[in-house]
Amino acid sequence: MDIKIKTALISVSDKSGLDKVVQLLKEHNIKIVSTGGTAKSIAAMGIDVTDISSLTNFPEMMDGRVKTLHPNVHGGLLSKRDNKNHVQSQEEHGIEDIDLIIVNLYPFEETIKSEKNEEICIENIDIGGPAMLRSASKNYQFVTVVTDTNDYDELIKEINENKGSTTLRFRKKLAAKTFSTTAYYDSLISNWFYRNTEEPIIKFSTSAELSSTLRYGENPHQSASLYKSSMQQSGIPHAKLLQGKELSYNNINDADAALQLIKEFDKETPSVAIIKHANPCGVASGDSLCEAYMKALSCDTTSAFGGIIILNQTIDKETASEIIKIFTEVIIAPDISNEAKEIFKEKNNLRVLILSSLHEKNSSQNYKSIEGGILVQSNDEEVTTKSDLKVVTEKKPSDDEIKDMLFAFKVCKHVKSNAIIYVKNKKTIGIGAGQMSRVDSAKIASQKNSEMEKSNENSLENSVVASDAFFPFADGLLVAISSGAKAVIQPGGSVKDDEVINAANEAGISMVFTGKRHFRH
Repeated sequence: MDIKIKTALISVSDKSGLDKVVQLLKEHNIKIVSTGGTAKSIAAMGIDVTDISSLTNFPEMMDGRVKTLHPNVHGGLLSKRDNKNHVQSQEEHGIEDIDLIIVNLYPFEETIKSEKNEEICIENIDIGGPAMLRSASKNYQFVTVVTDTNDYDELIKEINENKGSTTLRFRKKLAAKTFSTTAYYDSLISNWFYRNTEEPIIKFSTSAELSSTLRYGENPHQSASLYKSSMQQSGIPHAKLLQGKELSYNNINDADAALQLIKEFDKETPSVAIIKHANPCGVASGDSLCEAYMKALSCDTTSAFGGIIILNQTIDKETASEIIKIFTEVIIAPDISNEAKEIFKEKNNLRVLILSSLHEKNSSQNYKSIEGGILVQSNDEEVTTKSDLKVVTEKKPSDDEIKDMLFAFKVCKHVKSNAIIYVKNKKTIGIGAGQMSRVDSAKIASQKNSEMEKSNENSLENSVVASDAFFPFADGLLVAISSGAKAVIQPGGSVKDDEVINAANEAGISMVFTGKRHFRH
């Protein structure tokens, strides 16, 4: 069913592209009703415009807070033209049809991003706009609603092709988009109000905007899209793709795992992590970025092939020259030198991401979709320091062992549970991930080390070992001891802690408890 547009109501904060729309309306002899600044802008274009107060017979008041919240507006939007009772009510109360509304909302999102004070943020919560949009969208059978300036060209085409009318298909499509827009807007406001409160959110919602439609998901038969969070301006969705193909679903997932891990390390200390299937296969710190990269690579050169490399400092020429010696899917860094850019150009398909916000702490929550619901938790931002360590063995760890323990425990947080990590000289030399048994994780970590190039630096002898959760029995610890570990860091808290401590004492190694578990599933 086509609907002839006779009256349009326009109220926009974003006035870009408005001139071409009002020119169209003029050409089709469509009456234009508008509000405040929008009406002034239209009049300045030399286009006849009727002020909203002429429609409502009521002046704008309270600094513009009240102007469109009126029966003459919402009656004109909600009236069903083929319903006799509705038409009769209109006639009795002098309510005119409104056939088209063009409304975009106060810039609340931009306001909160700029960290304005609370009063300014509150004044940028639109009330009348969402109310009109919802009324018009509900009545899409008779009313056309436009809330996105990107739809102006399609609106112009629609009206021109249909001689001043719009089709039902077009109206319904825009109504669906509008309800999505108002839901997003309300979610922004809700999350902003809850941002500094400990109160549980009773009606959970989140807001994100489509960033890109991906070629496929985790597997080729799965569809996927990437959405940018409206409340968080850091993270992989906000990175700049310097070169290479579009990121895939798996690239993005692995890149995020890499980002969360590298945030553990101070930006003054050159550090590198290599990620494969959301698990680190090599992590190291060094005196230079290139040294850190070479140390991380040596942990597992086989798994590093086709992986993701994240570096916490600007990539220099020396580091770039080493990186391109193996096949890598994605490189992530806060910046990159011009010399390094030229080197990476040799690999056209290599994806290079620049993430200037790499070191920003992630204060958002963690969501996991499950069938029938969503699991929500705060991010694991617990930091373990030397003062948190409780020595539980007769032998105390050396200062160097403590440094490696803290390094290993940082990495352990980002390895799939059950996780066992061997470290020496701030470099992972064995990683056991994602096993159902902690004993098996310890064995795999030792086995992975046996595949490394043999050197004193890579030997498990005199290494430290970290466990993301307590050893439920002494068996997992005994595997680590037999592999050469001389110091252990773990949360503790098992009913078998005494058994585990006794095993450590009998072997003459040191062990500390942190009291903090770091499961990652």
